[in-house]
Amino acid sequence: MRDKTQTNSRTSESGPGDGLVKAGGIVFVVGAIATLVTMAPLFLHRDPFPPVAYAVCMLMGVGFLLAGAGVLKGIAAQRRAARSV
Repeated sequence: MRDKTQTNSRTSESGPGDGLVKAGGIVFVVGAIATLVTMAPLFLHRDPFPPVAYAVCMLMGVGFLLAGAGVLKGIAAQRRAARSV
């Protein structure tokens, strides 16, 4: 049945904002892991990490903004392509 199924050529191509979305996802995951590691001593009644460790947690927001910028870039490219047709 696989030989009779048409493949979508669009899935193999990467869009204009795909790189930003992937990078944003990676940065967000790094920030999320840093948040978990930074908050663990507070629940385990240990000494907290230095303030620099809390600054790394801000990567979650940066990653979210990067991914959002990638989505908006893809939307803009699709709108331009639709208008040109």
